[in-house]
Amino acid sequence: MEFPTLDRLDLQVLHALQLDGRAPFSRIATALGVSDQTVARRYRQLRTTANVRVLGMTHESLLGRQNWIVRLHCVPDVAEQLADALAKRPDTLYVSLMSGGTEVFCGMKPRSLKERDELLFDRLQRTPQIVTVTAHCLLHRFYGGPHGWLNKSNALTPDQEAALRLPTPVPLDAPVTLDTADEALLAVLRRDGRATLTELQRAIGQSEPAVKRRLEALRSTGVLYFDVQCDHAPLGHGVGAMLWLTVAPRALADAGRSLAAHPEVHFASATTGQANIVVATHHRSPDELYTYLSEKIGVLDGIQAVESALILRQIKQLTYEPNRTADRGT
Repeated sequence: MEFPTLDRLDLQVLHALQLDGRAPFSRIATALGVSDQTVARRYRQLRTTANVRVLGMTHESLLGRQNWIVRLHCVPDVAEQLADALAKRPDTLYVSLMSGGTEVFCGMKPRSLKERDELLFDRLQRTPQIVTVTAHCLLHRFYGGPHGWLNKSNALTPDQEAALRLPTPVPLDAPVTLDTADEALLAVLRRDGRATLTELQRAIGQSEPAVKRRLEALRSTGVLYFDVQCDHAPLGHGVGAMLWLTVAPRALADAGRSLAAHPEVHFASATTGQANIVVATHHRSPDELYTYLSEKIGVLDGIQAVESALILRQIKQLTYEPNRTADRGT
C-alpha cells in the first residue's frame, strides 16, 4: 500500500501503535532507529493532521457478548440526526451515513440481551422516521478487531515488527467476568488508550502495581486490545464502501480467508442474514472500487450476489467526537 500524504516515518509510527498501542515512545524509537523526541513529535502531529487516536477496545465474544450490525433506512432529512443520536450511545462502535443519504449503518455491542432488545425491538422499531430495520449478528470475524488494517501498510520491516509485536493472547476456556475496577479501567482506556498509569490509578483507586496487573491480565487473555483510529483522507483513501456478499456455505471460510488478505479490506465478518459476509473496504477512487469488485470479488469461488454502498460520512469511528464528521467523498 502507498500513502501519498504521509511519509515513511509517519506510517512506521502508525504501524507500531497498531502492534502495541501502549508501547513507550522509547521502545518505538529503538525499533525505528530514531530518537524518542522524534517519535513523540510525529505522534502529536498525527493526532492533529490525521486525527489519530489510540483506543482501548474489548473483544466482546471473550466476554460472552454479541456484536451486531444494523442497517436503517429512513425518510429523507432525518438520517444525519439519527446517525448522530446513535453515535452518542456507548453501545455503538461505528456509525456511517451511506450513499443516498437515507441509510444509516452502525455496529453495536450490547452488554446484554436486554440492552440488545431495548435498542432493536423498542427504540428503533418505534421511531416513525425509520422505514426499515435489519439487524445481523456477527458470527465469525475474518479481519478487523485486534488485527487492525494498518498492519497491511507494510511500513515496518519484519525485524521491526518482531521487536514491537506482543505475545499472542491466550483466551480462557470460559467467558471473562469483569469487576467494577476492570470496568472503570476499560472506560478510561476507551477514551484514551495511552492514558498514564497515574490516570488509571485515579480511576480505580488502586496502587500502580495493581493497575499493571489488571492491564496485563486483560491484555494477556485478549479481552483488551488497542486499535488506532485515524482519518482516511491523509492516507489517500477518498472512497469507503460497505459490501454485503452472498456466498455459498461451502465456500464461506475460503472466501473469508481470501478477503482478509486483501489490502483494501479493513473489516470482514460472517453474519446472519441472506447476505452472509459483510466487508468494509477503502479505495482511492470509484474506479479502484470497480476494479476491486470485478477483479478480486468477482473471482472468489462461491460468490452468488454482491451489494455495495458508498460511505458518505463517518459519524463515529471507534469513538464519537462531536466536532468531527469525516466525509468519504467520491
